[in-house]
Amino acid sequence: MVKLYSKGGSLFWLYKFMETLKFPKNFLWGAATSAHQAEGNNHNDWSEWERANAERLAKEARRKWKKWQQKKFPEMFNPENYISGRACDHYNRYEEDFDIAKELGHNAHRFSIEWSRIEPEEGKFDEKEIEHYRKVILALRKRGMEPFVTLCHWTNPVWIERIGGWENKKTIDYFLRYVEKITRELGKEIKFWIIINEPNVYTGQGYIQKNFPPRVKSFWRANKVLKNLIRANNKAYVLMHKALGDRIKIGSTHFLIAHLPYNSNSTLDKLSAKLLDYVRNFRSLNWASGYQDFIGIDYYHLERIEFCLRGGRWLFFKTHIRKDKITDINWEIYPEGIYRFLVSLKNYNLPIYILENGLADADDSRRAKFIKDHLYWIHKAIQEGADVRGYFHWSLLDNFEWEKGFWPRFGLVEVNYETMERMIRKSAWEYAKICRRNKIN
Repeated sequence: MVKLYSKGGSLFWLYKFMETLKFPKNFLWGAATSAHQAEGNNHNDWSEWERANAERLAKEARRKWKKWQQKKFPEMFNPENYISGRACDHYNRYEEDFDIAKELGHNAHRFSIEWSRIEPEEGKFDEKEIEHYRKVILALRKRGMEPFVTLCHWTNPVWIERIGGWENKKTIDYFLRYVEKITRELGKEIKFWIIINEPNVYTGQGYIQKNFPPRVKSFWRANKVLKNLIRANNKAYVLMHKALGDRIKIGSTHFLIAHLPYNSNSTLDKLSAKLLDYVRNFRSLNWASGYQDFIGIDYYHLERIEFCLRGGRWLFFKTHIRKDKITDINWEIYPEGIYRFLVSLKNYNLPIYILENGLADADDSRRAKFIKDHLYWIHKAIQEGADVRGYFHWSLLDNFEWEKGFWPRFGLVEVNYETMERMIRKSAWEYAKICRRNKIN
């Protein structure tokens, strides 16, 4: 690092070698995708919801997003933006995409298996689709990348949605049957499993904030769904270990949002931030305690919490962000937050994998710094005893970002949705240097 100093009216250079931050031996470096967001041409509860809500989402964009976002991303006003369609066509182009990941120095990759492809009708399993995912896993192995497989990344078969989804206890049994099938067919190929992706987000967005299906506001129903998801996770954990023994490692993944009091001198703001920290971040993690071999965390941003009696985003809370540190979707960048979580997670005495960390940055002007800043704090946590063993950037590809559609760009690789051409971003090459060297400067 070079610093420029002024002394007595003259300038001189002071050179100081930049510290090299090395990561543990056998550290896993990679990126993540999910089936519905990248594969394309899925038929599930989400694809049906998209068709029913695309017009509404396009109309609401003018009220929901800032003027600068509307100007930069006019596609948000097109209903087609909210239809996943062929997405990135990753289903057909996975080998090409894995070649890119390999070229970028990745030695691991996280993806999900689409339940609706495996069991499109109740009790009828599609053997061709199972074989497809076997080929995906073998393609990763061939390139020297460790697969991390998610069994449920928010989407469900249409027939599950029609019986009430995760509000219906029967869904637990149906899910376990699907898990048992995948375990039997593909279990020998996979070491690392994630059973259910971010159960806290699935319930919060669908039953509290009304952004995801079924778009209802009910704390009672949200709690019911969360409990069913955790029960399914815990039962699947037992089932899979019984079938495959201790050679496999099963984890849960949790979306963690950093909370700080809006006013550091306000006792109510401090208490509100701590309460939300438990409800949003740690409740589902604690419920899964004893049924996870590692902890997966997905970390993106910070919210500043103000206690208020009226006009809050939730019942008594309002959120704030610093506008000079936001991503394209108004998430405040706060790298230190990942360090705070990792230090607190030491108490669980489990290995930790960062399974998602990234930002919407269409210009690719902040991604390289975002990665390095977060890795600095991750390294600091490791030095203080956090057992972190891997980092997965979200995402390998630009993809379909749920109710926001295609306009947010999270990918290390840019995707032209007209031609499906892949273009590696400059930040991806910066990340590649870190992956290959297992260190940052």
